[in-house]
Amino acid sequence: MSEKLRFETYDAPAGGWGAAKATAKILLEQSVAVKGSQALLKMNQPDGFKCPSCAWPNPEREKKLEFCENGVKALAVEATRKRATRELFARYSVAELMTQSDYWLEEQGRLTEPMRYDPATDHYVPVSWEDAYKLIASELNALASPDEAEFYTSGRTSNEAAFLYSVFVREFGTNNFPDCSNMCHEPTSRGLPMSIGIGKGTVVIGDFAKAEAIFIIGQNTGTNSPRMMTELVNARKRNVPIVAVNPMPERALIRFTEPQDMVEMATFQSTSISSEFVHVKIGGDVAFLKGIMKVLFERQAAGEAVLDEDFIQEHTNGFEALKADIEATEWRDIVRVSGIDEAQIRRCANVYIVSKATIICFGMGVTQHQQGARVIQQIANLLMLRGNFGKPGAGICPVRGHSNVQGDRTVGIEEKPTAAYLDQLEKVFGFKPPREHGHHVVESVKAMIAGTAKVFIGLGGNFIHAIPDTPIGYEAMRRLNLTVGIATKLNRGHLVHGKQALILPVIARSEIDRQATGEQFVTIEDAMSNVTSSRGILEPASPELRSEVEIVCRMAMAAMPSSLVPWADYIADYALIRGKISEVYPALFHNYNERIKAPGGFHLTVPPRERKWNTESGRANFLLFDGLDEDKPIGGAEMFRLSTVRSHDQYNTTIYSYSDRYRGVYDGRMVLFMNEEDMRAANIAPHAKVALETIADDDVARRVEGLTVYPYPMPRGSLAGYYPELNPLLPLGHFDEISGTPAAKSIPVRVVV
Repeated sequence: MSEKLRFETYDAPAGGWGAAKATAKILLEQSVAVKGSQALLKMNQPDGFKCPSCAWPNPEREKKLEFCENGVKALAVEATRKRATRELFARYSVAELMTQSDYWLEEQGRLTEPMRYDPATDHYVPVSWEDAYKLIASELNALASPDEAEFYTSGRTSNEAAFLYSVFVREFGTNNFPDCSNMCHEPTSRGLPMSIGIGKGTVVIGDFAKAEAIFIIGQNTGTNSPRMMTELVNARKRNVPIVAVNPMPERALIRFTEPQDMVEMATFQSTSISSEFVHVKIGGDVAFLKGIMKVLFERQAAGEAVLDEDFIQEHTNGFEALKADIEATEWRDIVRVSGIDEAQIRRCANVYIVSKATIICFGMGVTQHQQGARVIQQIANLLMLRGNFGKPGAGICPVRGHSNVQGDRTVGIEEKPTAAYLDQLEKVFGFKPPREHGHHVVESVKAMIAGTAKVFIGLGGNFIHAIPDTPIGYEAMRRLNLTVGIATKLNRGHLVHGKQALILPVIARSEIDRQATGEQFVTIEDAMSNVTSSRGILEPASPELRSEVEIVCRMAMAAMPSSLVPWADYIADYALIRGKISEVYPALFHNYNERIKAPGGFHLTVPPRERKWNTESGRANFLLFDGLDEDKPIGGAEMFRLSTVRSHDQYNTTIYSYSDRYRGVYDGRMVLFMNEEDMRAANIAPHAKVALETIADDDVARRVEGLTVYPYPMPRGSLAGYYPELNPLLPLGHFDEISGTPAAKSIPVRVVV
């Protein structure tokens, strides 16, 4: 074991004084105790800015304080006094920067001016904005085809910037839009429309106060969406049962102290969250879901009225086929694949049957499998059996991560656009957009490997460190002619670059965006389809920063000087952008500029809430899942299923510290969480060093060494370790069949002692 790495069981409730201490610590570390505290008063407020972290919506009733520990971390590192100036890049070559950790890179602070890679010295050097745009235009216009460029979008990008980015790229001539949602909830966006006609959740925040049961599947709520805990605490105080289904017992779903509840904090009280913890195997969710459905059909056959027959008859197709499939599924197989005994599945089924209004929430523990989209369809099946769509307190709730990952897709970041959308775009802007489908993330990486991609532009994010097959991705990225990173902070993606490279520093969401017509605000869409405004309040980290909107517009102006789109006008006045969004999407965004003035913004139409189904049949569809395997069986007895996870001090690829206090890990990240019985069977001692090797049906050797084994309550045959350190084990070809999302929650591996 590393001299620094240590393990210490965390027995306290999640949240509480631990969260308060972590909040104070990060503000002090970034030297923004006063500045950050003042900014927090405006975070998630109607006259302030939206949290740059998760996509959880605001409560229906306005609160004076509406933030969580991880939101504070996101703000603190954004508002930090630390600066990554030209002196940093003069001091370190790119090769030297590559030797530093992701945490060290993050700790260098905010970028302050545009930088260009100089291959003669292997250093980034300052470049003017004008010359940066000229270089981008030169490389784009030198391509043999617009399809040789890849245009990536991060979920932090605002509606206004994402919309203009989609217009720019389509006028340029391609639909290549690899997007961060391709790596997380794309199975929701692709799989759910087949079931209910829309790839979004069907609940609003007020439904949690009306729910009679809540299921949470594959979601670490206390780390990934801590503000959701308020709704869960309130539900448990109303004695609403909460069923948590996950391979790892997560602290926040065991006990939680609300940090903003002064009584709980002062009296050291906490709330028990999960009434039932289902310790499912990795890849066992669909077996668990089919088990619950089997109980429903059994009890209906025995004479109980457990199915909503009126809903099924009036609103659905495919019921008899589903019934036959579930009845043909044997209990012994359900128990074997799920790892859950029949008695517990029957208890959970009873919770569902007794409830007249049930919400099922899910996260990437569901989506990141080879059959992730079809697992989501089984969640929809379960909800439909009891009519849990279109009534208060009920519905499906995909818990998305990035704060505008859903909004980006709504306003045009889509590699497979519909003909109706393209027709409307042509009508509004007067150019003919391309009709051929473009690339998602996996396809874009394949294009880089094949040499058919030449330019990569990243509107935010850390693309290279988020994708599968890290070493292969590195090699492919370095062969590109140009890479452009539009970002607030230095990250690995700026160091694994093309022959030419630019880093373009951007104004953060918490900062004031001043343009020719005055201060501007942007809008975002949260995970429950609410569109709200976000207005920064802090001074920008440098006068050389530019807004996302301006950078997109000036790239378009430089690359397409004859464009008839009034890009300069959009830089000056973001209301004009929202006006165009209204024209392209009249049903969703009619009267955008007026409706967004309401303190809580407005809610986009979600037809299933009204029991309307935008499917080919006009009905909701029961869809079948063949068998019980969420992932392709491979490797035999030596095979373990590895789930990559993030620590509590992490947001996607951003590392805030080397610790993960809820899981008891401190000062290190090269950790393998493993069941103690599996360890004894393999003769592995606690804290021993091991390697992992991927089991795959290709000829690529994938291996990560130096992992310290931590005895942890994992199901037999299931492992966990940190992302992105274990991304080299994830094959590019290991993805969800429907959406293309990498199956990072179920990588087949062997443990090598």
